[in-house]
Amino acid sequence: MSERVLVVDDDPHMALAMCRVLERDGFAVDSVCSGEQALSALARRCYAVVVTDLRMPGLDGHGLLGRARAVAPSTGVVVVTAHGTVPSAVSCLRDGAINYLTKPFSPEQLVAAVEEAARRRAAAGGPRGSDVEIVAEDPATMAAVELAMRAAPSDVTVLLEAESGAGKEVFARLIHRESSRRAGPFVAVNCAALPRELLEAELFGHRKGAFTGALRDRRGHFEAASGGTLLLDEIGEMSPDLQARLLRVLQEREVQPVGSETPVRVDVRVVAATHRDLREEVARGRFREDLYYRLRVLAIRIPPLRERPRDVEPLAIRFAQRFAGPEARLTRAALDKLRAHLWPGNVRELQNAIERAAILSGGAVLDAEHIALEPAPRRDAEPAPLPASLEEAERETIRRVLLTTRGNRAEAAAALGISPRTLRHKLKQYRDAGAPILEASR
Repeated sequence: MSERVLVVDDDPHMALAMCRVLERDGFAVDSVCSGEQALSALARRCYAVVVTDLRMPGLDGHGLLGRARAVAPSTGVVVVTAHGTVPSAVSCLRDGAINYLTKPFSPEQLVAAVEEAARRRAAAGGPRGSDVEIVAEDPATMAAVELAMRAAPSDVTVLLEAESGAGKEVFARLIHRESSRRAGPFVAVNCAALPRELLEAELFGHRKGAFTGALRDRRGHFEAASGGTLLLDEIGEMSPDLQARLLRVLQEREVQPVGSETPVRVDVRVVAATHRDLREEVARGRFREDLYYRLRVLAIRIPPLRERPRDVEPLAIRFAQRFAGPEARLTRAALDKLRAHLWPGNVRELQNAIERAAILSGGAVLDAEHIALEPAPRRDAEPAPLPASLEEAERETIRRVLLTTRGNRAEAAAALGISPRTLRHKLKQYRDAGAPILEASR
């Protein structure tokens, strides 16, 4: 099957010309006219190469280059521009572009650049799977991705807050891949999966004879992750005594293996993740306050799938292509059924549903009859926590209505019973106070 290329250019004549050249050379080509449309296309389909214009309204080629690293890290990017300068070329190549062409260029130059990008992709092993690729079409997801991308280059400790199945490890891997530690190891530990005694030895290592069954020295996950990133998943399940030991490791940057009196220096970037509200756990005395603030240098909330409805379709399409082949598709009835579900199991539940559907369909077309979904449990069994103030209640109401209208301000204002001008004023107040509500400006 021919390699698939995405052409991005706000000039329809230029886009058409590039498409014809590449199609004549055997590539399968899709075309969009903006960076925003390109991100949507990348979320829905795997492309070998993206050819993007540099100067475009809204999200330009350089911005698309950075965002594409999160959405489709295995896709090669070729930047083209009529306003080429040495600094812009250096900047694009430094940030991951495989080639940079200045208009006007010949058909042969374009084909050579795309072929080189496709070769490099193949040499790197093609798509690297879903462990790092993030499907992010919904504004709420993109906001979390952008925060993760900004945090990645530093060594700051990150706390990922999300429900089970929402993608905590995917975000942790993204942070690792975009950091200066990308060449080092990425080690993930589920703190809830091991009993306290084993978890201590797994994290910090042990010496021969330290306990029954310790037949040899073994280094722990902190040592194994030295030079890279350590994900401590479900950190809220860690026992109080291990919390104290972890705090010391984070402060001193050294571990003491079980059965040893000699500490070992480690160089690790820690990303912690939890489905619990650690502030509540601190208030109840179940989590150390000093460790909480040590971990929560920068917190990223990954919204559950029910709060990012625009991600359901592209995620389903991506899973269908994985389980039923690259040409797999979902019928309109199937997509309607998926959109109507609340997804209590989040992305993991969606993945399982599509994998089952691929088996039941026996082909490349997945219909509604192939999708078996369990009824979502009622979420009104427990009362929602009361807001701290009327202002907070108002802000939360506006946020939820904007989520329901997918960021459409006119529809949100009508639903709230206020004028669009009043809604704009409220949103500006929240932004000025440093607590913006994420919505699409429409």
